[in-house]
Amino acid sequence: MSTVVVYVHGLWLNGWESVLLRRRLSRQLHCRTLSFAYSSARADMATNVRSLAQFLAGIGADTLHLVGHSMGGLVILELFDLESRPPLPPGRVVLLGSPVQGSLAARNLARLPFGKRLLGLSGREALPVSRERRWRGFRDLGVIAGDVPLGFGRLVGPFREPNDGTVLLAETRLAGAAQHLTLHTSHSALVYSGVAARQTAAFLRNGRFAD
Repeated sequence: MSTVVVYVHGLWLNGWESVLLRRRLSRQLHCRTLSFAYSSARADMATNVRSLAQFLAGIGADTLHLVGHSMGGLVILELFDLESRPPLPPGRVVLLGSPVQGSLAARNLARLPFGKRLLGLSGREALPVSRERRWRGFRDLGVIAGDVPLGFGRLVGPFREPNDGTVLLAETRLAGAAQHLTLHTSHSALVYSGVAARQTAAFLRNGRFAD
């Protein structure tokens, strides 16, 4: 039985930041890991979601898990809203610090000169919009969030709620998710945290975070 984990990166990144996380997941789950790269600046969300669908359709695996960091989690959620998405092998999903309810930091950035340009096409579409999103149970989905307020988001406006420096804790809560876990880490550090990697592996393996 073959297992593949696909990592989807966030805004302004390209997937290289996931090398350590993917190595840890590969070791803990005895699986192959891949990174899906997309352009958050030059391509719109619909284009990136279709590209992800095509990428996943070309993977031969008995079990296919998805891990999305920050905006990468939104790309994954949009994939499952596609009526024409390809049939995928069974698996689970973990979101790391994804602002599923919209991003206050992105809204603040969009108000600044050149802010919308910095967000790029996908970022402008996906991040500033405040919305109540619900997971419809396509597969088990777990959310990991951070609560260490160190990050880029604090440079574009004060946060008056618990946050990871970029995303508010409340923005990561997704109705219909199996579990939500808060770790003492910042937004960017979620990808490098050994604890986050172990908890991601636990959920992908069992559909539950470790106690």
